[in-house]
Amino acid sequence: MDTTNYLEKVYAGFLGMNIGIRLGAALEPAVWTYERIRDTYGDIRDYVRDYKKFAADDDVNGPVYFLRALRDDAAHRRVTARDVARAWLNYTREGVGMFWWGGYGVSTEHTAYLNLKNGIPAPESGSERQNGKVMAEQIGGQIFIDTWGLLYPGNPQKAADDAQAAASVSHDGEGLYGARFIAACIACAFTQNRIEDVIEAGLAQIPKESRYRAVAEAVKAFHREHPENWRGCYEMLVKEWGYDRYPGVCHIIPNAGVCVLAMLYGQGDFARTIEIAVMCSWDTDCNAGNVGTILGVMTGIESVPKHYRSPINDSLILSGISGYLNILDAPSYAKEVAALGMAAQGESVPAQWNLPKDGTLWFDFELPGSTHGFQVSNSYFCSMEHSAEHACTGKGSLKILMNRMVRGNTCKIFYKPFYSRDAFSDERYAPVLTPQVYSGQRVSMQLYLDQWDGWEETDVAPYVRTAFDKKEWIGGAVKLVRNEWKRLEFTVPDTQGALIDEVGFVLQPNTPSKSRTTGCVYLDDFCVDSVQNYRICFAKQKKEFGTVTPFSADHGAWEVTEGKLSLMCCGEAFAYAGNYYAADCSVSSGVLALNGSSQLLLIRAQGAMRFYAAGFEGSDVVIYKNNFGFETLCRREFSRREGREYLLTLKAAGEKLTLSVDGEKLLEAEDGDFAYGMYGCGSRSMGRTLFGDFAVQVENTSGT
Repeated sequence: MDTTNYLEKVYAGFLGMNIGIRLGAALEPAVWTYERIRDTYGDIRDYVRDYKKFAADDDVNGPVYFLRALRDDAAHRRVTARDVARAWLNYTREGVGMFWWGGYGVSTEHTAYLNLKNGIPAPESGSERQNGKVMAEQIGGQIFIDTWGLLYPGNPQKAADDAQAAASVSHDGEGLYGARFIAACIACAFTQNRIEDVIEAGLAQIPKESRYRAVAEAVKAFHREHPENWRGCYEMLVKEWGYDRYPGVCHIIPNAGVCVLAMLYGQGDFARTIEIAVMCSWDTDCNAGNVGTILGVMTGIESVPKHYRSPINDSLILSGISGYLNILDAPSYAKEVAALGMAAQGESVPAQWNLPKDGTLWFDFELPGSTHGFQVSNSYFCSMEHSAEHACTGKGSLKILMNRMVRGNTCKIFYKPFYSRDAFSDERYAPVLTPQVYSGQRVSMQLYLDQWDGWEETDVAPYVRTAFDKKEWIGGAVKLVRNEWKRLEFTVPDTQGALIDEVGFVLQPNTPSKSRTTGCVYLDDFCVDSVQNYRICFAKQKKEFGTVTPFSADHGAWEVTEGKLSLMCCGEAFAYAGNYYAADCSVSSGVLALNGSSQLLLIRAQGAMRFYAAGFEGSDVVIYKNNFGFETLCRREFSRREGREYLLTLKAAGEKLTLSVDGEKLLEAEDGDFAYGMYGCGSRSMGRTLFGDFAVQVENTSGT
């Protein structure tokens, strides 16, 4: 296998999916009929709506989070429906984000989730027998499936089989055929360069007598007779295969016809394919996302137009249970998917891929056109683009052009490790986030100066910015040397409990106004390590997306009350924050029970169904393990006084867990099931609790 080509095509496919979703999302509501899209926007050739930051979408969440079944349960074998079902339950906050919560018997995904939660196992949870034919054959069978196709380059059979297993959690019948078709097309697109061949490979993986196959054949037949008339083909679909013939909110069959139509009439052109998919209306973001993946893989990253790629800027936002995982860097994620693909094929990952270690940020700019989400603060003075001209290691870097800057002018070049609500245009899927950068971490980068004009070399100064007060914490300036790489390092300062939302460096030219600075600075090998030592000060937090920053809440009512985190709940409720891959770590918080018997801290939390918890349960202190069900690891009596706040400290080191109260170690347990995870807090029963500021120390992550 050409491993470089494989990785680049995975990257192109994943970007293609997200471009298609972003293009179609603005026209997804049913009010945007085919006629309204045509009459309002005409022949679409670009995004029809600008976003400050595109909010999470179900079409992105599913492909990313459900694939984690391969890491959690099926790392060394073929995936099953039950593996994927566990990912559904573990990474979903009930009723919030991830997918459309339209009601039981209305939304297929909501129905399947409640089936799973009430003990109906997969694949019965998505079966026609359980949910009926209409529910089982909605479009979700294919919209969460793209990443499964990326695992098996040139092997549509395996791609289709795994996709079917994943889709059967929520779908059945024609819904499964859609999963098989899309995944097989993606797998075939790695090795074929004719879209007709890709479509045939996909159809070969579904029954000839299926309605899915029939609608595809109808589109193919119309295309043979009218190869230039895609609008006529759509009119044929409306007449013979339209929504009026297929009940439910969004049936798979009409949309399958649109996918095949867009691919055939797009004639192998990435942009034209996703544009036609959107102009056909119906489920615009789902259809454009699916064909965007297929065409991205088939035609490669160079085929993706800049005007579609630039707004993505390699940065994606999800809405699962982990705020850390919800901030997604596309090149790093492409490496993760490609590594899973290599493992699925029984091959080792090439060393030159430079896989980022879990729990660290590592940006090497090796993939063509990659930016890793970096931004400039002043587009008048600076612009940026990927470059193959200079590289400290490998073959790529980020090129920052300085244009006629003088002493006193500055420009920040930065990565955003956290976003607040004001960064988004909407909040359809509540993309709660937790920072990826904290006090105590070591940041390093390589910088190269190619200065064309200006008497004095340019200075750079590392910095971070805190989110809500917009305060910049700037380190000491370092002078770059022309035509040399220079390593810049700094330790993130103590931000006194505030969250960090920018990390990078400040360009500071030294040339006076008589000779302006023009030239380029190249950035390579940007790294943030795993060691952290910080506080979360609740007086500096906000209530956003239904929770208190930086926590992702699952059930319960969460507020900031008198500088503390307040939880009111009528049953189990937990909130999660921090580095998803924190391994040896500790978390401390003052805990004041206002009402109720259960007040707990969490550690090594890998989701809603996998974590350790410790604290007060009635008249006891306890350490639990939740592994799809709570188990008591150890317990002892503890007499606590009503109205008193206690300092709880929960620590994980290797397989040892310890709970201390007011500095005294009270419980110790050993367990090896969870080697890493987030921290958090919550309760197992009705009550009200105040949690004080959190103190967090992370010594290492699972990747170090």
